[in-house]
Amino acid sequence: MSLIVQKYGGTSVGSVERIQAVAEKVARSHRLGDKLVVAVSAMSGETNRLIELAKAIDAQPPLREMDVLVSTGEQVTIALLCMALNKLGVEARSYTGGQVRILTDNAHGKARIQQIDGHRIEADLDAGRVVVVAGFQGSDEDGNITTLGRGGSDTTAVALAAALNADECQIYTDVDGVYTTDPRVVSRAQRLDKITFDEMLEMASQGSKILQIRSVEFAGKYNVPLRVMSSFEEGPGTLISLEDEDEDQMEKAVVSGIAFNRDEAKLTIRGIPDQPGVAYKVLGAISAANIEIDVIVQNVAKDNSATITFTVHRNDLSQAEGLLKQIAQDLGALEIDADDQIAKLSIVGVGMRSHAGVAATMFEALAKENINIQLITTSEIKITVVIEERYLELAVRALHTGFDLDSPSAEQG
Repeated sequence: MSLIVQKYGGTSVGSVERIQAVAEKVARSHRLGDKLVVAVSAMSGETNRLIELAKAIDAQPPLREMDVLVSTGEQVTIALLCMALNKLGVEARSYTGGQVRILTDNAHGKARIQQIDGHRIEADLDAGRVVVVAGFQGSDEDGNITTLGRGGSDTTAVALAAALNADECQIYTDVDGVYTTDPRVVSRAQRLDKITFDEMLEMASQGSKILQIRSVEFAGKYNVPLRVMSSFEEGPGTLISLEDEDEDQMEKAVVSGIAFNRDEAKLTIRGIPDQPGVAYKVLGAISAANIEIDVIVQNVAKDNSATITFTVHRNDLSQAEGLLKQIAQDLGALEIDADDQIAKLSIVGVGMRSHAGVAATMFEALAKENINIQLITTSEIKITVVIEERYLELAVRALHTGFDLDSPSAEQG
């Protein structure tokens, strides 16, 4: 008998019919003898509808009241799913985050889980019930409802799995696993049988939207095996787990996947003095405005002037450019440039640790397509480049072929 935590996203529970289909899937697992805890999101579109209601009253509503409002979406889903399960003859009990006692900090809208009291859930599981928990929410020490931010139901599921020492956490979504890249861009993209936490974290942070980054971090920290599966078709999905120390690194695929992000913009400040603290003066002011900075490159010319180039989310470009103009004036910079027609492209794979020439292969594949690289940054298992957005899909296809990811053998990620 295994203890499994399953999570179903908004698309999976987007209608009464889909909720009934989820209930049938859960019931089948329960009848096979597994103990089941199910975390669910609000029905697709419901959270946006609630936000629109709030904005119709106040363009900037109090965050505490927003959490009270948007958390109701998941409450609807847990009740409906339990009704469907009970109708199928499977005893089920629903809980909001506060009822389970998912304790969080008091950062409304982006709270972090601090502790989970699993006693209530364990008692229900021992009694043979399926437990259905509202994802995305918890409560702080004062009993205030809190929410975990967009995609927070993934984090709820992983945290429950960690607290209950579950055998596996299964994330059901509208895709049947993690692919070598987006199949909408590369038709020959392959589903990966398995991938490491490190690889998944890099892919998520570089643009892959399959899992929320915080959930992957949480799973890696507490060694919770994650499996991404489809709500709409049967299949093994993709297992995300710790790297197998016994597996021969020479046999690993050099690159497991290709991630990309179109929502990037680039800013450059030129002709600033090359002296200690200048990078902080430029980037510190941007960060202080709560603007997340991604790729950073600094160059020094022969005349001892420096150029700093960095990327931000495209939505933050206008604000960041305004701040950079003031910084340029204060530092006596020669000029600044802004470019919102770029994209970020990354190759990811733990096999890169033991294979030389990966960067050369990447650059050769891009050069053959006459794609210019504007920025480069690397880590132990990732190489990221910034290119013109118009060449992004061509670049993804070229790299997918260049690293032999087109064939089914790539599934050994």
